[in-house]
Amino acid sequence: MVAHVLVVDDEAPLARALQINLEAHGWTVTVAHDGRSALDAVATLHPDVVLLDLGLPDMDGMQVIEGIRGWTSVPIVVLSARQHGEDKVDALDMGADDYVTKPFAMQELLARLRAAVRRSHEPVREAAPVVVGDLVIDFGRKAVSRGGQDVRLTPTEWSFLELLARNLGKLVSREQILREVWGPAYLHESHYLRVYAAQLRRKLEVDPAHPRHLVTSPGLGYLLEP
Repeated sequence: MVAHVLVVDDEAPLARALQINLEAHGWTVTVAHDGRSALDAVATLHPDVVLLDLGLPDMDGMQVIEGIRGWTSVPIVVLSARQHGEDKVDALDMGADDYVTKPFAMQELLARLRAAVRRSHEPVREAAPVVVGDLVIDFGRKAVSRGGQDVRLTPTEWSFLELLARNLGKLVSREQILREVWGPAYLHESHYLRVYAAQLRRKLEVDPAHPRHLVTSPGLGYLLEP
């Protein structure tokens, strides 16, 4: 499968280098140098994944993530020189699927882009929908509804929820979630779990601060209670 990546970076030499490397590895590449052009490209070209720098000339990259997430679940991989943990958490919390810091290894970036696209195109394993309170988790549609209304999830949020739903009532370890949702290279990225669990609770729980269904077992993992 030839995947289409939208590279969003205002540094023209870096954007060009990324384009050359990605095309050499079989990707179709579109380049945008500012936030407005990026939002327009997502809306008109429907790329398979967005590779986004946060330092853009016309708006902050966080605003671009927010704009994209307002209507589509296309995977977003942030590529940024901002290395503070708070920046990573903020980007993931806003709806990014992954975060890579500059300087970076090209092979690692390629692996992360492939993983993001793979999560969004994973074949569905048919199973009966799971009902949890007022939630209906439909594996066939890769969708969840709450009180009869569909809830928009990103591909990564869906993969996290699906893994828990397929193990309903059973504890799923942190290592298993990181391995199956993100991949073996992410086994030490435990902050991803906190961010995505919080996002799912905000979308799915009646009282996110006191979750009834998506439960944390401190130091061990997560489970979805029926």
